[in-house]
Amino acid sequence: MGELEGSYRVLQTPGTRLGAQFNAGISTLEPGQSLSGNMIGGSKSHGRGLQIRVQGLDDSQEFFDIDPKALGQALLSEVFHSGNLIESDYFGLEFQNIWTLSLRGFFPPCRYLFSLQMKRDLMEGRLICTENTGALLASHLVQSEIGDYDDAADRDFLRMNKLLPYQEKVQERIMELHRRHLGQTPAESDFQILEIARKLEMYGVRFHPAADREGTKINLAVAHMGLQVFQGHTKINTFNWSKIRKLSFKRKRFLIKLHPEVHVYTLEFLMASRDQCKIFWKICVEYHSFFRLLDQPQPKSKTMLFNRGSSFRYSGRTQKQLVEYVRENGAKRTPYQRCVSPYKSQLAAKYIMVLDFEMNVPLVFQRYPTDKAYFIAKEILTTERTYLKDLEVITVWFRSAVIKDNAMPEGLMTLLFSNIDPIYEFHRGFLKELDQRLALWEGRSNAHVKGDYQRIGDVMLRNMCALKEFTGYLQKHDEVLTELEKATKRLKKLETVYKEFELQKVCYLPLNTFLLKPIQRLMHYKLILERLCKHYSPAHRDHDDCKEALKEVAEIATQLQSSLIRLENFQKLTELQRDLIGIENLTAPGREFIREGCLYKLTKKGLQQRMFFLFSDMLLYTSKGVTATNQFKVHGQLPLHGMIVKESENEWSVPHCFTIYSAQRTIVVAASSKVEMGKWIEDLNIAIDLAKKSQDKSSIFLDAELGDRSSDEVSLEQESEDDMNSSHTSLDKQTHHRANTTMHVCWHRNTSVSMSDHSLAVENQLSGYLLRKFKNSNGWQKLWVVFTNFCLFFYKTHQDDFPLASLPLLGYTVSTPEESDSIHKEYVFKLQFKSHVYFFRAESEYTFERWMEVIKSAASTTGRMSLLIPKGGSLEMNGN
Repeated sequence: MGELEGSYRVLQTPGTRLGAQFNAGISTLEPGQSLSGNMIGGSKSHGRGLQIRVQGLDDSQEFFDIDPKALGQALLSEVFHSGNLIESDYFGLEFQNIWTLSLRGFFPPCRYLFSLQMKRDLMEGRLICTENTGALLASHLVQSEIGDYDDAADRDFLRMNKLLPYQEKVQERIMELHRRHLGQTPAESDFQILEIARKLEMYGVRFHPAADREGTKINLAVAHMGLQVFQGHTKINTFNWSKIRKLSFKRKRFLIKLHPEVHVYTLEFLMASRDQCKIFWKICVEYHSFFRLLDQPQPKSKTMLFNRGSSFRYSGRTQKQLVEYVRENGAKRTPYQRCVSPYKSQLAAKYIMVLDFEMNVPLVFQRYPTDKAYFIAKEILTTERTYLKDLEVITVWFRSAVIKDNAMPEGLMTLLFSNIDPIYEFHRGFLKELDQRLALWEGRSNAHVKGDYQRIGDVMLRNMCALKEFTGYLQKHDEVLTELEKATKRLKKLETVYKEFELQKVCYLPLNTFLLKPIQRLMHYKLILERLCKHYSPAHRDHDDCKEALKEVAEIATQLQSSLIRLENFQKLTELQRDLIGIENLTAPGREFIREGCLYKLTKKGLQQRMFFLFSDMLLYTSKGVTATNQFKVHGQLPLHGMIVKESENEWSVPHCFTIYSAQRTIVVAASSKVEMGKWIEDLNIAIDLAKKSQDKSSIFLDAELGDRSSDEVSLEQESEDDMNSSHTSLDKQTHHRANTTMHVCWHRNTSVSMSDHSLAVENQLSGYLLRKFKNSNGWQKLWVVFTNFCLFFYKTHQDDFPLASLPLLGYTVSTPEESDSIHKEYVFKLQFKSHVYFFRAESEYTFERWMEVIKSAASTTGRMSLLIPKGGSLEMNGN
C-alpha cells in the first residue's frame, strides 16, 4: 500500500484547539486560503463561551455555544448531531473566518446534502463541466425544488435563483430538459444529480497549484484512487495508490516515490510555500488512509528521543468501517426533513388559495386521471421515450464509434445518417409535444379545468400527417441495411468496430435491429390508435381526430408492410450468420427464416441437446460450444427437397419424438412438449410442400452432413468433448453481452420461436415504470422497464442510456399472485420459471392488463403460435 510520511517533525499538532488550524477529517482548505480572516460583527462570546455560526449546505445558519478550550471535534460532533448525520466522516467544516464555518460534503452517501453541495459548486463555478451538462444538472435541481415542469413557474424560479454563472445563456435548454423529468420525486432528482456529477472528470477535484521540474505550471489533486496531475483543466497523469511507494515533502518540494516497476522512480513538484506543500501532503495521507485502509490506523507510538518526520496521522474511521457502521445502524435513522425553499412555500400557498376558490369543482387537483384514454395516451408517451433512446443507439453512439475509428466509407455514412437523422429530429419534437400534453392532462396546469387538454387525437393527427413526409426515408431502410451488411463483410475495420459496438451495454439488442425500429414504430402507432378509437364513443370530441390519425398512419404502414417483412427476415438471417460457425452465405436470395429452437437429437450416447434452425430451403442443427463468443457450431445441413417428417413416439419409446428423413440423413429428435412437437412437425411439413412447389431450385442446399452414411440409416453421431461440456452450460454463467438473444434463450429454456412470434413481439413492445419485488424480499423497487424481443430490460430511470439487467421471458409463466404469496396490493402480476419468482406492480388496471397481455404473448410456449398455422387453426393458443 506504500508508506506515507513527512520529512519534518511538527512541534505542535494542528487542529487541537479552536482558533488553530485543525484537521476535521479531510481538509477542504483551498491552497492559499487564510484561516485568520476578520471576525464578523455578529459573532459574540457569552461569558467564557464562544458562539460559532455554522452555515449549512441549504444556506440555513445555526449557532453553537462552544467552550474556548474545547477540541475542534466537539464542534463537529455538535454539528453532526444537529443534522442527524450518520455518515459524518464524509463531511467537514470549512473556515470562512475565525467564527464562521460552513458545512461541506465531499462524498455522496447523504444524497440531499450532497446535491446541495453540487448546487453550490455549480453556482460558484467550482464544478467544471460543459454548458450542456451544467444545464442538465440545473434542470434536476429545478425539478427537486418546484416539481414538474410548468413554463411560468420555471421562468419565475430561474429569475429568482441563480444556479449557473452562465444561466441566462442556457435558460431555454434548462427548461427543455426539465420537461423530461415529469413525475420525478425530489429524492430521484438528488440521485440523478449525483449520478451525473460522479461521471464528470472534474468531480470532487480541488486544485493545488504547483510546477514541475521544468517550471511548467500544473495543478495537483487527490482523489479516492490516487494522485492526479492537471495542466489547466486537462488531466495529464494519474498515479494510483498501488503505484506509489512513498509521499513526502521537503520545504516547498512535494515528492512522489513510485514502486521500482514503474518507469519513473521519483517525481518532484514545486509548490508556492512549505505550508501549502504540507497541507497537500496531509490531505494525501487522509485520502489514502480513508479509502485504502481496512481498519482505523493506530496512532504512532511516541519516542523518548528525537523523532524524524511528521507526527500527523489520520485518526478517523476508514471508508470500509463507515460503510459497515451505516449498514448496521441504518435502521436507527430518524427521518430527515428536507429544507423547503421560500419559493416552494410561496408556490404551496398559491395552490392552497386556488383550492379555496375552486372547492366546488370535483377532482380538480387529482394527481392522475383514471380515464382509460389517459393511460392509452401515456403508453404512447412511454414507448416514444424508449423509441427515441433506440434511435440514439444509431444516431449518437454508433456514429461516434465509426467516426472515432474512421471505419465507415463516406458514401455509406451519408446513406445511413441522412436517412435516420431527420427521423430522429422529428421524433424529438414529437416526444416534447406528448410530454407537454400529458403534463396538462395530469393536472399540473389550470388548462385542465376547462378540459381542453384531456385528449391526444389532435397531437397524433398533426404528427401522423407530418410523418408522411418521411415515407421516402423509410423506404430506403432496405437499401441501408443491405449496404451496411455488404460493407461489414468487405471492410475488416468496419467489421471490428461493428462487433465491438455490439458488446457495449448501450447496444442491448443486435445492432441492425435498431435500423428496423422506425418502420416498426408505425405499427405501434396504428395499434394504439385502434385501441383509442375502440375506447371512444363516436360522439366523443377526441374520436374524430383519433380516427383520422389512424387513417393516416394505416396508409403509411400499408405502403411499408412488405418492406418490413423483408427487412425483418434479412435482419434475422444476418444475426444468425454472426452467431453460427460452419455456414456461409446464410443471407442467400430467396431464403426465409421460419423457426429456431431446442430439440434433443438421438445419438450413440442417447439424447443430446441441439439447436435447430428451419429455413424455407433447409434445416440446420447445431451444438453450443464453450467458446468465448457464445457461437453455435453447425453439425448438419438437411435440404427440405425430398424430406419426410413422421411422428415416432411408439417406435423409439421417447415422449414427443419424431423422425426426419432426408436425402442424405435420417435423424430422430424429441421436443420438450407435445405442443412444441406439433409446431415443429406442422412447420416442417408446410415448408417441405412449399419447397417442392418452388421453381427456383438454385437456392437449395445440397451439402451433406460429415461422414458418408446411407439414407435409410438413422444418424447416431459421436459427441465431441466440447459438445458434452456444452450441455452443462448455464445462461446465468454467460458473460457475453449477446447471451440474451433469442437463440441462446431458446437453448437454455428448451423452447422454440417462429418468425410470426418475432413479428408479434414487435407489435407488443411496451415501456413504463413498474414496482418489482423478489420472492423473499420485503420492499418494492421502482424501475423503468422495457419489453422487447421476448425480454424485460430494467433501468433505474427512463433517462438511462443502457439497462442495468435483463430478464428473458421465454419459458416463464405469468399469472396473478396466489393466496400463499401474501401479496396484498392491486395490479400485481407474477412471473415464474422453475424456482425463479418475481412480482411486478402496475399503476392502473389498464397498464396491468397491457403488461399481462404482452408478456403472455412472449413467455409461455402456448402463448406463441406456429408460423404456418393460420389464425383460428387447430394449434392456436391464447396464452392462458
